[in-house]
Amino acid sequence: MKGKAVKGNWSLKRNNKFSFLSVFLICIFFFLAGFFGSTLFFHSQKHENGMRPRSTARLLEKSTKEETEYNLLRPGESGDDFITSIPFQVLSWRPQAIYFPNFASAEQCKSIIDMARGRLTPSIVALRKGETEASAKGIRTSSGVFISAFEDKTGILDVIENKIARATKIPRSHGEAFNILRYGVGQKYSSHYDAFNPAEYGPQESQRMASFLLYLTDVPEGGETMFPYENGLNMDGSYNFEDCIGLRVKPRRGDGFLFYSLFPNGTIDPASLHGSCPVIKGEKWVATKWIRDQNQKEDW
Repeated sequence: MKGKAVKGNWSLKRNNKFSFLSVFLICIFFFLAGFFGSTLFFHSQKHENGMRPRSTARLLEKSTKEETEYNLLRPGESGDDFITSIPFQVLSWRPQAIYFPNFASAEQCKSIIDMARGRLTPSIVALRKGETEASAKGIRTSSGVFISAFEDKTGILDVIENKIARATKIPRSHGEAFNILRYGVGQKYSSHYDAFNPAEYGPQESQRMASFLLYLTDVPEGGETMFPYENGLNMDGSYNFEDCIGLRVKPRRGDGFLFYSLFPNGTIDPASLHGSCPVIKGEKWVATKWIRDQNQKEDW
């Protein structure tokens, strides 16, 4: 009796073992079938469409050479036959202010400083009706020089100007020459508008609609680009145009900074009032590109 009981238990265990093995093998079979089936489907889709599935992350990582895999539209005579990506961050909507990290290389920044260093003269300001040079003294204490991309034999300013046009979506022909500026310790630019109010400056043939600043050096302390009226703050009439308050952008070598002085209807944005805080330590070099609402060059 005991022998039969032992034999019966052994037979039951053997059947359970075979049953478990069968279920395990069936699961493995369906897993492999699903895996290879999805792989074949992916490759069939790739060959059918002639491209990989679109992915924003992959698009930003792809080099210019690889971007030809995408179905690009045929450009017009003045368009581009490739995809580019220029990273940016919106710092403010009022005024519209956009930050471009690593816009230029350290070598490019150094070359621009070298070509401007021996040509600097004291910066001047546009005078309002009734103002004199004496009354405007102290508003802007930097030194600078205007250099056109056509003057630069190295071609660096030409490269930078092209990149600014791509970043802003505004043709190069709307830009003034670069104003290369140096601020030493204690030097600053009191808050002002880049656009010219006709009521204060007289009729304007064209207007500065936007400004692009390329910071050429790091500034250990001070030298920020400030917007005291950012988001409507400090507009109660108590601001003295000297205090370094509001939105402040710290200069970092190679970074770009764009802000708009005009609304789309052509009127001046009050929040675009801005200035350069005094440099406390080090020196500040910046290449400013003022962009106008009218074509500035007849030979484009």
